[in-house]
Amino acid sequence: MSRGFRQTMVPAHTWAGLTVGWMLYFIFLTGTAGYFDTEIDRWMRPEIPFAETFPSRAEMLMRAEKRLGDVAPDAHETWIFFPDKRSPFLEVSWENADHVWHEEMLDPETGAPIRVRDTGGGQFLYQLHYRLHYLPPVLAFWLVSACAMFMLVAICTGVIVHKKIFADLFTFRPRKGQRSWLDAHNVLGVTALPFHLMITYSGLVFLMFTTMPVLINAFYGSGPEGQTRFFIDALSRPTDSPPAGVAAQTRPLTEFLSEAERRWGEGSVRYISVENAGDVNAVVEVNRSASGGLGTAETLLFHGATGERRGVVDQPAGANVLRVALLNLHEGLFADTVLRWLYFLSGLAGTAMIATGLHLWTVKRRQKNTSSGTPPAIGLSLVERLNIGTIVGLPVGIAAYFWANRLLPLEMDGRAAWEIHTMFLTWVATFAVAAWRRRDGAWLELSGLAAAAYGLLPVVNAVATDRGLIVSIARGDWVFAAFDLAAVAVGLFFLLLVRAVRRKRLQAATGRISEAAMEAPG
Repeated sequence: MSRGFRQTMVPAHTWAGLTVGWMLYFIFLTGTAGYFDTEIDRWMRPEIPFAETFPSRAEMLMRAEKRLGDVAPDAHETWIFFPDKRSPFLEVSWENADHVWHEEMLDPETGAPIRVRDTGGGQFLYQLHYRLHYLPPVLAFWLVSACAMFMLVAICTGVIVHKKIFADLFTFRPRKGQRSWLDAHNVLGVTALPFHLMITYSGLVFLMFTTMPVLINAFYGSGPEGQTRFFIDALSRPTDSPPAGVAAQTRPLTEFLSEAERRWGEGSVRYISVENAGDVNAVVEVNRSASGGLGTAETLLFHGATGERRGVVDQPAGANVLRVALLNLHEGLFADTVLRWLYFLSGLAGTAMIATGLHLWTVKRRQKNTSSGTPPAIGLSLVERLNIGTIVGLPVGIAAYFWANRLLPLEMDGRAAWEIHTMFLTWVATFAVAAWRRRDGAWLELSGLAAAAYGLLPVVNAVATDRGLIVSIARGDWVFAAFDLAAVAVGLFFLLLVRAVRRKRLQAATGRISEAAMEAPG
């Protein structure tokens, strides 16, 4: 590949990354946290008791049915989710005639409701990376899709630009200024390059129904009816039956559970749902737990009133096979603990790659200004402030989200919303600090704040709940223990960043003193 062609790709790589770099950092960081969304959910709901073993599916199903009969006897649709290793609780949800959804978490041993705090949990962080917040969903999808396209351009041009891309994997020269930042950017980019390509392309596939509606409209017609027909075909799902208005007793759900377990094995059912309960057209859906593959989990459909099997929602066909595989790769729902950590670390590498790229742009231009003796342009100063508020400010905002979960009153109205508001208000405040303070001072102060916010989080958890780090380790509750230890690790990282900024400031001050001494008359 000619040097000239490589050089023409440099501006494309630079500007594709810089233009949406701050949004990409936001998407990557919150999306990476989403790989442990269920574990974060548990930490943010400490009322859920720790459990390692559970009763049989049949016992839990009867308890869930009883609870639904007590609180939602006339529900149009009900769902029962069984516990698993990541979610150690029985969950029921239902839709009333007014189309309002409700949910409860139940103790698997007793069926009693568990009163948990209102929180956005890990699901909010996961959804944040594609739904954003305070924006209409469709607009958010378009923005995220555009950012993913820019990211794909940046990755492809980055591969072209770097002639010795595999040698870059083993090259890092510390404390060399601009060269060190370039080495770090290259190492982080190459180390998880397959992940970066997969996650970016599959993200585009994830939102393709929003960004490419013309094809759907051409073959199925525009409007909600066309969309409905398309998704019925795309998801290979039998058409739903509307309620007939004729009352009929739905068969006991244990019958459907037994048939599913004969087919899949004991303990293999993830959830059971009932639509049009109490109607002659009632439909019972039994879903199999994920088996670790890239396809969809098999689902059995039954006539609720007669118990006859209505159909099987099996593996997708045609092009949908590729789409489902890409979506499963993107979300990593099939991953065991080790693979989930690899996903998480790869996501952190992508986040750091974006951060180093943003910082490298400012380092290169500031060095040019220093060499030429020209003052920095307004654009450079703006990018530096945006970098500080995003690279350090966003983690500070997420820490505030966790602090709010522990400190806001449990009975507070709109509590979950105020957790989210706390996160964004804190993040906005970090931009104010970045704009007001000197550049190095803002890096130092916000990094110190991040170190304190994460380092003290386990202390706040221990004071506010009975699920502190020492108690969790003694009990073998490694979800709570791992969260606290991860917070300490993040705090230590920012403490190292504080040390690095201080060292840089000291070196700069020493250099200025030396220059002044040399210029002074002898």
